[in-house]
Amino acid sequence: MSKKKEKAEETKAAEETTQAAEEAAAEPEQDENEAKIKSLEDEIAAGKDKYMRLAAEYENYRKRTANEKLSIYDDATAKAVTEILPVADSVRMALENLKDADPEIIKGIELISNQLQKSFEKLKIESYGAPGDEFDPNLHNAVSMVDSEEYKSNQIANVFQTGYKIGDKIIRHAMVQVVN
Repeated sequence: MSKKKEKAEETKAAEETTQAAEEAAAEPEQDENEAKIKSLEDEIAAGKDKYMRLAAEYENYRKRTANEKLSIYDDATAKAVTEILPVADSVRMALENLKDADPEIIKGIELISNQLQKSFEKLKIESYGAPGDEFDPNLHNAVSMVDSEEYKSNQIANVFQTGYKIGDKIIRHAMVQVVN
């Protein structure tokens, strides 16, 4: 019986050794798999980060080009209107100075003036600078100062040249006379 016991113990020890060897062999394999998984997860995270940065960069590019297109349109419109403004000034002065003229001539000039105003409205061009408005050095060019009881201090008394703007872009500053 003792030989059986010894043999059973040897078999048990051999099984334990074999099991320990299998576990030891499985651990590096498991560590190797975990390292591969970690490596693949890092690659995925890096790819996702790269994709997100590229998407953000594209969105910024899209917004920037849209803004540039709008500003190019405004700049081109402003440049074209700058060439037409002397005509608008001449029509305005004609209306102011032809009080005793033939009514048909006055009517014709008024029609031209209205067409110019409608064209400016379609192009989103606004005129500014009227007597009584508050003087703003960013919008108005003060040509002279005057004392007046009709207007308060720092108000526009006279407009020599109407100002025009498109959105926030000034096409031409208004030339005005300001009350002291």
